[in-house]
Amino acid sequence: MTTDVITTPKAPLTTGARGSNGTGHRPGEKSFGAGRVIAFAILIVLAIAWLLPFAWAIVTSLKSETDAASSASWIPENGFTLGAYSQVLAEGNIPLWTVNSILTAVVITALTVATGALAAYALSRLDFAGRRTWYIAIVAAIIVPPQVLIIPLFYQALAFNTVDTYLGLILPQVVAPAMVFILAKFFDQVPIELEEAARVDGASRLRVFWSIVLPLSRPILAAVSIFVFISAWNNFLWPFLVVNDTSLMTLPVGLQTVKSAFGVQYAQNMASAILAALPLIIVFLFFQRQIIKGISTTGLGGT
Repeated sequence: MTTDVITTPKAPLTTGARGSNGTGHRPGEKSFGAGRVIAFAILIVLAIAWLLPFAWAIVTSLKSETDAASSASWIPENGFTLGAYSQVLAEGNIPLWTVNSILTAVVITALTVATGALAAYALSRLDFAGRRTWYIAIVAAIIVPPQVLIIPLFYQALAFNTVDTYLGLILPQVVAPAMVFILAKFFDQVPIELEEAARVDGASRLRVFWSIVLPLSRPILAAVSIFVFISAWNNFLWPFLVVNDTSLMTLPVGLQTVKSAFGVQYAQNMASAILAALPLIIVFLFFQRQIIKGISTTGLGGT
């Protein structure tokens, strides 16, 4: 009587016994190779190159005017001081200008997103006469530099008596063809079957847009809102031309009125720039995830 012994073959020993892929790494584990090290090194160099001017602006704003004009050193001879900020805050109406900037930027953002979303949905879903012509016109408007329209817009503001008014300050900044194009491209990706099912249930076109399309478009709407807000906040040329009343000036325009009779004041100029950029820095810190996601969604990152 014989007994059969069943044996299982042993796995061959390999140098990558710790992993299943023969490379010595566990599945899903990222290898920190030379390529990634080089990529990180390049990113660090680019980040430093981008941050250096900003750091120099902060250092200059904390110098006295004597040190800012006579020395290029990072550490001033007379020490750091907040004198430039005190001077700017004393000579300019910073709180009022900040309120004006916030008010105009928020209103411009709300109107631009509302009108842009409606126009983009019409271009994406509705079939009407002249649709292709309107689409081409929007793309062409993106190519036209906004500076070309400054003189016609100013003559319109004079004709409608909207110079030195919030209406004249806000309305010309509401039209944003690029945002309409971005939203239309995003709406093209929304499954049309969801809208057709709602239409079968008796929902109107506006109801479908409000209850189905907009909730699915929250990431792109947030990204567009941030882009428009930043653009409206930084806009200098149009508010500078259409507003002469200091009580209506936005922060970038108002800070330019804070000038000294002793020539260029480098520390004060840098302090003004930091004060104007500070709200946008705060916005970015709070909404950086939406900004990055918006760039990747709209294809503005080169993907």
